[in-house]
Amino acid sequence: MDPVIKGRCEIQWLLADACWILLLGTAFGSTNITRVQNPEADMNISQIISYWGYPSEKYDVKTEDGFILGVFRIPYGKRNSNQTAQRPVVYLQHGMFMSASIWIANPPESSLAFALADAGCDVWMGNSRGTVWSRKHTHYSPESPEFWAFSFDEMAKYDLPAILNFIMKKTRREQLYYVGHSQGTTIAFAAFSTNPRLARRINTFFALAPVVSVQYSKGPLKTLISIPTPILKVIFGRKEMFPKSFWNHFFVSQVCNQKGFDHLCADFLFRVSGYDRENLNMSRLDVYLSQNPAGTSVQNVVHWRQILYSAKFQAYDWGNPDENMEHYNQVTPPLYDLEAVKVPIVMWSGGQDRFAAPKEVEKLIPRLSKLIYHRNIPYYNHIDFVLGIDVPTCGQRNLSIGVELMSVTRK
Repeated sequence: MDPVIKGRCEIQWLLADACWILLLGTAFGSTNITRVQNPEADMNISQIISYWGYPSEKYDVKTEDGFILGVFRIPYGKRNSNQTAQRPVVYLQHGMFMSASIWIANPPESSLAFALADAGCDVWMGNSRGTVWSRKHTHYSPESPEFWAFSFDEMAKYDLPAILNFIMKKTRREQLYYVGHSQGTTIAFAAFSTNPRLARRINTFFALAPVVSVQYSKGPLKTLISIPTPILKVIFGRKEMFPKSFWNHFFVSQVCNQKGFDHLCADFLFRVSGYDRENLNMSRLDVYLSQNPAGTSVQNVVHWRQILYSAKFQAYDWGNPDENMEHYNQVTPPLYDLEAVKVPIVMWSGGQDRFAAPKEVEKLIPRLSKLIYHRNIPYYNHIDFVLGIDVPTCGQRNLSIGVELMSVTRK
């Protein structure tokens, strides 16, 4: 079956799941309301960090084009509280439709940010423009179309340099370690291929579920980005897509924590990312689904559609030669040259990943001249890298070792 047609069928299943959840969940919930089980479901990022007993700092970072981004820091862990110690600086960048909360959605023993802090790292987490924690601008309101005229191009060109330069100035460090998941890797590949000065400030780039093309992707996300642009804009408008909203909280508080409905809610995650039910902490669904999705622009999704049908990792096509000339000084959008990425890369991919599909990773590997390590985890899906129960052994421990190893070898 054609992957797009199959994806449409799966979206129909998702809608059917949603109808049953709403009808049955509301019926049962009206007589026996189940409260949110985990208090973090109602917390912001700073509150979640403090809830688990870690030090928390929050900064607003302004980009060159006027966006104000929320950046969070865990300067040290509970087991490494010497505030004067020199620590490796690690920056975590989330994927599309997510926010920095994804790195702390589980308890400390299975959350990447907490584990790295306990391993002796100075941990920073950014939020891409348009997400729930980065919805401010010096000139535009989220109600204006101009606010949403961005894709991952601008995240690579403006967001990443602003955040990383702020971190290095604050910590007085010359280099840091970059960890990206999903679109967090896309942003890095785009930034490091076009901004050599920024790339030189990166000690090692840890790529989790890397994505630069989606021809072999499957499922509802593939279907979403395959929708023709005019139809997509009729359905979602021209500004924001999948923001954090009242409905997030309604589903988790009134439905997803009802016994028997947790599996239906988990299906939303699995149909998008790939199936690995045994590796998901079902008791944390309220946290996962109340914090995410966290929003992005419609233009960002349109950009991914262009990548799908052009089969090229390139900048956003503004739709006509004049606008492209205005933005790029050429009539067609420029390609991102992966061979130009000179940052050492350590990469993990998942055998059950529906978005960063194994065939896509196979295509990517030969183009990375600085790839020093790649590991495929056969049973991992797209979100296992951030939410999986066994992330400490398959992800975090390797990352901690990698940070320590690179610190030694580069002295």
